[in-house]
Amino acid sequence: EDMSQWSQSLERLLSSKYGMKIFQAFLKSEFSDENIEFWVVCEEFKKIRNSFRMSSRAKKIFKRYIQAESPREINIDQKTRERIQHNIETPSAVCFDDAQKIVYGLMERDSYPRFLKSDIYRTLMDSTSQSVN
Repeated sequence: EDMSQWSQSLERLLSSKYGMKIFQAFLKSEFSDENIEFWVVCEEFKKIRNSFRMSSRAKKIFKRYIQAESPREINIDQKTRERIQHNIETPSAVCFDDAQKIVYGLMERDSYPRFLKSDIYRTLMDSTSQSVN
């Protein structure tokens, strides 16, 4: 896998299985891994085709990440929170899209640049460049 691609965009990083794991570990070290966890859960949620399963899963996601004071509460505005609460009454594959976009934006502007400057990333890049030489 080409780790140098990870520095091109958050999308490239997240599309790499290994990159995703490293980024998750970094976020965990910063106590902000609920963002990537939520993003991944949303990606999986979009693949659900069974309406009963979708409804059940939407409620679980809401309780874990969206609801105020939830165990893994993500940082979203009240309006988005209320819209999602309304959306999950008749859930669809896109009912968490607004929150997912907000979380992605937070990671892209905040966590991702810090990741690129982190010891974890730099050590990995150094070790791969040394093994090439």
